[in-house]
Amino acid sequence: MLNLIRHRTLFFLGMGMGLLSTAHAEIRQTSVWWLPRNVTMFGHEIDFIFYVILILTGVTAVAVFSVMIYFIVKYRARPGVTAVHSHGNNTLEVIWTGIPVFIFLALAIYGNEQWTQMRLKTPPADALPVAVIGEQFGWNVRYPGADGKLAKMTASSVTKENPFGVDAADPAGLDDFTTYGELVFPVDRPIRLYLGSKDVIHAFYVPEFRLYQDMVPGRIYDFVWLKAEQTGQFQLACNQLCGQGHYKMFGKLSVVPQGEYETWAKGKAPQPTAAKETSTVPVVMADR
Repeated sequence: MLNLIRHRTLFFLGMGMGLLSTAHAEIRQTSVWWLPRNVTMFGHEIDFIFYVILILTGVTAVAVFSVMIYFIVKYRARPGVTAVHSHGNNTLEVIWTGIPVFIFLALAIYGNEQWTQMRLKTPPADALPVAVIGEQFGWNVRYPGADGKLAKMTASSVTKENPFGVDAADPAGLDDFTTYGELVFPVDRPIRLYLGSKDVIHAFYVPEFRLYQDMVPGRIYDFVWLKAEQTGQFQLACNQLCGQGHYKMFGKLSVVPQGEYETWAKGKAPQPTAAKETSTVPVVMADR
């Protein structure tokens, strides 16, 4: 009886601790069993090819297993029935080889075209430049000020004190401002990302953006761009195992109306008087 009471007590204590531990957890807005909602312009084509491949593989799987089960039943071993030997059929061989080849070529051509649009096409001239540098274990983010230009960045200049590799002689960086683990993008405006890493390989990954890009130390990736078509709160995650603290490397990403972004950026930007007092670009680590 005492053991029963002890087990029940431990059970209810465990349930209580579980409820307390999840009471402040972030509520997931999308189903864990299917794709999260898409909010960017490139996501439509990515989802389309995903569904095409899913339908093709699903229909093929049903057809193959149906034929296999039919042949297993029809040509099962039975007393007095001899096996029939076949040396194949050239026509059938050409058909079931040619069809997959055509399908794979079509998918490859379509996928390559979409990749070209996403990675090789020059971002629009009015795109907002945003630099994101990963580190163990967080995200350094740099935004342009009123001039809309980021200071020149080089991977060889990245250090602990200068995570963005900013060129101190570039006056375009006088009005830049930084955040740590916080990203805010205006909706319906192209965003040109400058991605890099300060220490090990990281990856910029936002499921709702259908966007994934590895970030290798020693290189600044300046060809990744996107345009969010819906507002919302999202999570930027590192999709590379980057160390013991990998599990906590996430950032808060908000897509807001243009006016709200401008208000936010104005509140983060350095004061004009402070910019005039110095002749070099200040390299300031964002508050953590």
